Amino acid sequence: MRCLYCHNPDTWATNGGTKITPQEVLRDFLKNKEFYIKGGITVTGGEPLLQIDFVTELFKLFKANNIHTCLDTSGITFNETGKEKFEQLLKYTDLVMLDIKHIDTHKHKTLTGHGNENVLSFAKFCEKQKVDLWIRYVVIEGYTDSPGDLFALGKFIGSLKNLKALDVIPYHTLGVTKYEQMGIEYPLKNIPALETKKAILAKEDILKGIYTARNN
Repeated sequence: MRCLYCHNPDTWATNGGTKITPQEVLRDFLKNKEFYIKGGITVTGGEPLLQIDFVTELFKLFKANNIHTCLDTSGITFNETGKEKFEQLLKYTDLVMLDIKHIDTHKHKTLTGHGNENVLSFAKFCEKQKVDLWIRYVVIEGYTDSPGDLFALGKFIGSLKNLKALDVIPYHTLGVTKYEQMGIEYPLKNIPALETKKAILAKEDILKGIYTARNN
């Protein structure tokens, strides 16, 4: 996706980076294990599921060593026709942190260039596979702060039996400097960072939806 508010444009290229094996990742983890009080490994991006085979092999290896595994994803690559690969991955996944950009598919497309059907289907798939789900949602004034949409988001995630946590994140402008350095025009340059109190109000609307879903 190309989210209008993406603060990591440096992760867009899919032909860069440093090649590494799952075994090397585990080795580096175990070298520093004595400094970890709790937790495990989180795979993030960009979009980590562009490399789903690697992530599956990595998580399988970490679970064999009794290490907690967490997947931070947009869910956009999910599709029912290729769900066998996702089933294999989720066998070794303890927690999915899922970014839902917008509950309305048309507004989602405005924000990201894609509809949200795959994202919402992935959330339901995680429920079916009984994998804990942690939802993350960014509040942007004029884009993702409609009370009606927030309530609808709450109703959707409130219907999921595997929902364990919700992060409502105020939009920030920390990525603007990266865009300038890379010579890319920042799409939301006229949108100010969101005040924390507005994110708190947005979360209340989402929680109302969750409450409604769970009490009807």
